[in-house]
Amino acid sequence: MGNPVIPFHVPWVTAEERRAVSSALKSRWLTGGSRVVDFETSFAHYVGAKYAIATNSCTAALHLAMRVLKVGASDEVIVPDFTFAATANAPIFCGAKPVFADIDEKTFNISPVDLQSKINSRTKAIIPVHYGGQPCDMKEILEIAEDNKLSVVEDCAHSLGAEYQGVKTGNLGVMGCFSFYPTKIITTMEGGMVTTNDGELAKKLRLLREHGMSKTAIDRESTTTWHYDVVDLGYNYRLTEPQAVMGLVQMKKIEKGIKRRTAISDYYTSKFSKRSKKGIIPPYIVKDRTHVFHLYTIRVKKEETGITRNDLFKKLSKAGIQSSVLYTPLHLMSYYKQFLNKDQTAFPVAEKVYDEILSLPIYPTMTKKERSAVATGVLTSLLS
Repeated sequence: MGNPVIPFHVPWVTAEERRAVSSALKSRWLTGGSRVVDFETSFAHYVGAKYAIATNSCTAALHLAMRVLKVGASDEVIVPDFTFAATANAPIFCGAKPVFADIDEKTFNISPVDLQSKINSRTKAIIPVHYGGQPCDMKEILEIAEDNKLSVVEDCAHSLGAEYQGVKTGNLGVMGCFSFYPTKIITTMEGGMVTTNDGELAKKLRLLREHGMSKTAIDRESTTTWHYDVVDLGYNYRLTEPQAVMGLVQMKKIEKGIKRRTAISDYYTSKFSKRSKKGIIPPYIVKDRTHVFHLYTIRVKKEETGITRNDLFKKLSKAGIQSSVLYTPLHLMSYYKQFLNKDQTAFPVAEKVYDEILSLPIYPTMTKKERSAVATGVLTSLLS
């Protein structure tokens, strides 16, 4: 009691974003206009993809990706067991079955070995999630996909700016899906993006985003005819103009934000590395990829620290430091139990990791005093 709260996350939003949003609100076009196109162009250039299609969430982006791949009722899509619900929900929205794969114990990313074991004649696609901001083992995943004629849709909700062997995430699979939720690398309050190098997929993504209409509102204004057709079952998954201009401002700060996140991560790791053999394990970084630290997730080994992850969570909370457990394995959640096969109920790594992990505060505006307080709070908790 009385301690200042160090939040789990603080969005990096300044007067520049507020001015841009205010200006956009004065425009006649509040949605579906040129600012969205500008944001898409800027984003595609940054990722290195030919096309970027803005949406109102990463969930919408994933859903559209499944739709344009024609994922349907007889299909299965492999997703990591250790992820947010939206990853698994996207194929479910299309009537398909999500199949859960266990994870790598060091990176918390999907295990290529377990992924391979889950493939059958009904498998249509794979959605690897770049957990915390570190790319998956994409060489192995893409080879498995090619051998089995499967599509790979990257869930890049955590990984904007991360690179795998010099290539940015979102430019490795057939499509990449990004999130602009307030906790992410950049934010548009809510929002998402699909990237692809396939022109036909990009065309279909735009069509389905706009209710399946043959002409958008801005198309109809620029021509002499009012007529349009609905040629497919689509959705209202549009991003607004104020969100797009906010995104354009945020794009300017991506590299600076990642640099600040990395500095905080390095600081935490320097403090915890002395304890790594005594039960506090910092994030594992693979050498051939860059980590953007959307999350900084430690493991707490009870047999060495004498306390559980839950004990540490409670002690930090009492000290005014917010932390989080990301994620609960999907197979442990009530809704997803219906999708489990009788012979596919064991996810030992995901369960072990889930029992031990804790994500600590990390955000670009975090002060040295705050990061010091977090590290001290963790280490002090082990002694109390």
